[in-house]
Amino acid sequence: MITALDLYHVLTAVVPLYVAMTLAYGSVRWWRIFTPDQCSGINRFVALFAVPLLSFHFISTNNPFTMNLRFLVADTLQKLAVLFLLFLASRLSSSHFLGLDWSITLFSLSTLPNTLVMGIPLLRGMYGGGAASSSSTDAGTLMVQVVVLQCIIWYTLMLFLFEYRAARALVLDQFPDGAAASIVSFRVDSDVVSLARGEIELEADAVPVAAGASSRGGDTGRVRVTVRKSTSSRSEAACSHSHSHSQSMQPRVSNLSGVEIYSLQSSRNPTPRGSSFNHADFFNIVGAGAKGGGGAAAAGDEEKGAGGHSPQPQAVAVAAKRKDLHMLVWSSSASPVSERAAVHVFGAGADDHADVLAKGTQAYDEYGRDDFSRTKSGNGADKGGPTLSKLGSNSTAQLYPKDDGEGRPAAAMPPASVMTRLILIMVWRKLIRNPNTYSSLIGVIWSLVSYRWGIQMPAIIARSISILSDAGLGMAMFSLGLFMALQPRIIASGNKFAAIAMAVRFLAGPAVMAAASIAIGLRGVLLHIAIVQAALPQGIVPFVFAKEYNVHPDILSTAVIFGMLIALPITLVYYILLGL
Repeated sequence: MITALDLYHVLTAVVPLYVAMTLAYGSVRWWRIFTPDQCSGINRFVALFAVPLLSFHFISTNNPFTMNLRFLVADTLQKLAVLFLLFLASRLSSSHFLGLDWSITLFSLSTLPNTLVMGIPLLRGMYGGGAASSSSTDAGTLMVQVVVLQCIIWYTLMLFLFEYRAARALVLDQFPDGAAASIVSFRVDSDVVSLARGEIELEADAVPVAAGASSRGGDTGRVRVTVRKSTSSRSEAACSHSHSHSQSMQPRVSNLSGVEIYSLQSSRNPTPRGSSFNHADFFNIVGAGAKGGGGAAAAGDEEKGAGGHSPQPQAVAVAAKRKDLHMLVWSSSASPVSERAAVHVFGAGADDHADVLAKGTQAYDEYGRDDFSRTKSGNGADKGGPTLSKLGSNSTAQLYPKDDGEGRPAAAMPPASVMTRLILIMVWRKLIRNPNTYSSLIGVIWSLVSYRWGIQMPAIIARSISILSDAGLGMAMFSLGLFMALQPRIIASGNKFAAIAMAVRFLAGPAVMAAASIAIGLRGVLLHIAIVQAALPQGIVPFVFAKEYNVHPDILSTAVIFGMLIALPITLVYYILLGL
């Protein structure tokens, strides 16, 4: 039976976190103490030092040889069950609503709570912890074990899914007419750390595999692709240093996709980035590749550079049946480009090029502002002609340029082994730039060494880590309060999607967790802990990923902010009901 004293202990553990969050919110909204630039600096400190050291402290002091395997299996089973249900729903659904974008979002909402910052103090306040508790039922220890799995397994899986989505979008954007099936390998420049469509524009250069250049004869007539930053992105990066002190810069997403929280001041609708790949030249090059690469018959030869490749344009002209062309440019996140991205830039002189370009490009359709999957026919385009569905307002890029009438994409993709290698390269580059990766791995290694041979950390090092890790919890909540204050709306996704997100977060997630825990055989306090931890507010890391990869960031933002506000009463209700 839950007593008033028990509730007091819970409030004592959790209310100080909300005090830190409220002070941060008031410092920006009410008292104007911090500017957005200063908020960004605080967030960087939290991301680089406070939270990684907090994570290291908890993980390194957890005994890995006494981990509750049954509890961890229940947590793993919950996530696998959700993945299976989402996969099954996407297969059975006739629409694209339950495609990859929504599967990623729903998986985040239902299975990845804020365990490190909110879960450890809350569950310790509810179910106790410390030296007096058994290691198998210590709520704080169990939460640390869940954090280890989140950091090492589940966030890595999330990165893999996001990079797969980004790689697929890049391929369909650059090779929308089936040319992707000819790709035998990808090479990614070292300065490209993500395929996400963000502030950095990417371009793909295709080079045909020369006859005799490969040991496999089947590679002849195929292409190797190099992914690099576009020329315009490099120029903007070089110029940004000279302008950094002359204008106010908004906080932007960095490559450290761990726990940073950012102000969402970007444009609501990213505008499309044109392909850097000349499709007409591609067919001419591949056709001549087996003959030694001679391509003098193409009219575009006059435009080729010394390296034998066409100059990389910053936009692609997309031709429909009418003679005028449209200029399409993928802008950065703070784009001033109008909501209707298709802008007429020239209408004369297209007669000589429209027929050629129409063979290698797709008609660009109207930009759906508030629809996640809407695709309309463009002006003058055939009703049955190819269409390109692109980023909607809340994020989702429908990666289906054309279906076959049964909801299946018709566009060809590179071989699975080629795509897998590309994705693994990008995931590795993201992980090695994330300080949480190092803090988690080093923490696990040290705990194994420490508890196996009884080695104690030197007092100087332990005290140095303790100073920052002790501040990590409060600074993480303070950073969350700054993030909330910088948002124009608490419910950024609208009431409908906010209701869906809250139902998934606080009802569906705990329900699946309860079923998985009972199936594994958890009973009593362990079952209660499993259910309550599944009802914690939304984790921050999934939102950072969603913002960077532009996959429903408004929904995840609402889940983080609004979910944090209502999490305490909801978890208290679960705590009371389970204690009856």
